[in-house]
Amino acid sequence: MAAEIAEQPEVLAGLVARRAEIAEVAQVIAHRPPRFALLAARGSSDHAALYAKYLIEVMLGLPAGLVSPSTVTLYGARPDLRDVLLVSVSQSGGSPDLLEFTETARKQGALTVAVTNTPDSPLHRAAELGVNIGAGTERAVAATKTYSATLLALYLLIDAVRGGDGSAAAELGPLAEQALQAPVQRAVDRYRFVNRIITTGRGYSYATALESALKLAETSYLAARAYSGADLLHGPVAAIDEDTAVLAVTGTGRGGAAMQDVLKAVAERGADVLALGSAADDVPAALRIPVPAVAEELAPVLEVLPVQQLALGLSVARGGDPDSPRGLLKVTRTR
Repeated sequence: MAAEIAEQPEVLAGLVARRAEIAEVAQVIAHRPPRFALLAARGSSDHAALYAKYLIEVMLGLPAGLVSPSTVTLYGARPDLRDVLLVSVSQSGGSPDLLEFTETARKQGALTVAVTNTPDSPLHRAAELGVNIGAGTERAVAATKTYSATLLALYLLIDAVRGGDGSAAAELGPLAEQALQAPVQRAVDRYRFVNRIITTGRGYSYATALESALKLAETSYLAARAYSGADLLHGPVAAIDEDTAVLAVTGTGRGGAAMQDVLKAVAERGADVLALGSAADDVPAALRIPVPAVAEELAPVLEVLPVQQLALGLSVARGGDPDSPRGLLKVTRTR
């Protein structure tokens, strides 16, 4: 896991260098403009898909939603998907339910795109179009480099659909190097004995909060729960007290600004707050992990990097094996 975390600057830089290849896929989409977009994914890829939902709605002005594959695989639904864009996101391309949903969607008239790390996978072959994230073999069960590369691939794809050239992402490789120098050891020392943690963010960074909770749960066996900052204030904040750790993603931009009320509310309840992001140094918190500033829509690519290091460090400190979490396999096959 440590080696794969360290590979990410090179992986991201390589993906930026291949953005013309991704733009070719985007050209097809742009010439067949959809009425709306759907995204199909599981696990970490589901969080990347949520990120893409924000990108599509904000940058393309199209409604977008996350599918429930079981409507097709378990209940036999056959929705009318004419003039719809379906983006199926899977690092392995091997999940049977995503494959069946993609095959069905194509038959039902959707323009289907597979975003995977496995260009010879069944999912990649089933879709009309494919984007290879090119992260290389990932051996650790916990997704690290494939997750950040998936985020960037989705950004480059959606930016190119709107006519962009991906230039805002040009420096992500060097910026990722900086992000991996973030001071996480103090957070490892502080939270190694915590049993319950809430992660929260808004806007694009909600995806980071979700991925953070998953990483902490699967590697360190923490009872981790993610909430949108807005949803946290709609009830769950009542369960927060001085025994609760809160990882708050706070970047520069509208999403980060909207976290101010959230931070105030959890502070009033005595929570131990770890602020992470490009605005971490500007908010009240017990600890802060700053991340280099970048365009808000690209921030999740960098925000997740120190989170991965935190999950790795906590797992080792708590006596776990982050490369082989109990009960988990690298490819989970659901139907």
